[in-house]
Amino acid sequence: MIFDSYSFANSFYLWALTALPLLAAWLFWKPQSKRSVLRMSSLKGLQNPSVWVRLYPLLSVLRLFSIALFIIALARPRTSNVSSRTKTTKGIDIVMAIDISSSMLSRDLRPNRLAALKEVAKTFVSDRVNDRIGLIVYAGESYTKTPITSDKAVVTNALSLLDYERGVIDDGTAIGMGLATAVNRLKDSKALSKVIILLTDGVNNAGFVDPTTAAGLAASYGIKTYTIGLGSNGNAMAPIAMKRDGTFRYGLSRVEIDEELLKSIAEQTGGVYFRATDNQRLASIYDEINKLEKTEVEEFTYTTYEEHFRFFILSGLLLLVLEWILRVTVYKSIV
Repeated sequence: MIFDSYSFANSFYLWALTALPLLAAWLFWKPQSKRSVLRMSSLKGLQNPSVWVRLYPLLSVLRLFSIALFIIALARPRTSNVSSRTKTTKGIDIVMAIDISSSMLSRDLRPNRLAALKEVAKTFVSDRVNDRIGLIVYAGESYTKTPITSDKAVVTNALSLLDYERGVIDDGTAIGMGLATAVNRLKDSKALSKVIILLTDGVNNAGFVDPTTAAGLAASYGIKTYTIGLGSNGNAMAPIAMKRDGTFRYGLSRVEIDEELLKSIAEQTGGVYFRATDNQRLASIYDEINKLEKTEVEEFTYTTYEEHFRFFILSGLLLLVLEWILRVTVYKSIV
């Protein structure tokens, strides 16, 4: 439709268009007594009237169209351009503390625990559009991989490069150290909500910071901690020794996760404990955390209008001028 792209500022004027059929009836069928009459003894000479005589009703059509165009102009047709801007009103700072000990190369998740985690974590980071995210890694000790940043490309790139760092970081599982380092990154944050996602596949067996003490620090700074125990139930193919060429020899090893400790950390800080036994469950856990931690975003919508009534006014005037010219020239002797 021609008016599909238009909105009308004064749409109530459009009701006047309903009167046009009545006006058309009056113009085309008004009483003959109001017209001049020429009496003739014979009509033989008028059997084939000229084309201008046949087009005489065109004058009324032009007038009706001009009136319709003036009515539409009064209704102020316009097109709109809508733009929006979003503003984060409640941002969240998130630190992911990830265990990168040798046991994270176990193959009970495909292709191994660490590789499965990296893919899920990258998706999680991409979904947190309005939040800042940092990355802590730990094994026998811990360090900051990326500080808290809004640059998601930096974090996803760091996740892609995560691996067991033999010779760079001592092997082991220092849960307390990983949690304390994450707390240290978040304690001075000005965000209204601060969250740690702590993932491990073992028990605390290294480091000089007790996990319970680190959890108390997190609670004192109002930092919520979600804990994830990663690993299947029973036994898994895990690194058990190092070969001469520097690669690992794999063998069946019992999966041991200190679930009571992870539950305690989560409960103490107002978070939730999750257990991931396969790839699908790991992905669903990060989806659940994503839904639990909602960022409040305020959207501002701006609408700009472009008025088009001038076109209709000029078109209506043009039709009126055309009608007047026809009346004073071609149809001057007929009217």
